[in-house]
Amino acid sequence: MEEFIVNEIIAPLRKFFKQSYQFLVRCTKPDKKEFSKTALATLIGFAIMGTIGFVIKLIFMVINNILIGSG
Repeated sequence: MEEFIVNEIIAPLRKFFKQSYQFLVRCTKPDKKEFSKTALATLIGFAIMGTIGFVIKLIFMVINNILIGSG
């Protein structure tokens, strides 16, 4: 039973943590230029999604007022 626990549970966990640590050691932090580009792209994406949501909300408010107001 103890050998099963070591082979089936602990060994894969050790392997996973070792590979994760090696991956993190190899990773590099983005420089200022790369960070700025990523932040700008994220900001533009948020702005586009917010604008689309706002326009859809306005359209449905008009449609809803037409349907309810005609009753």
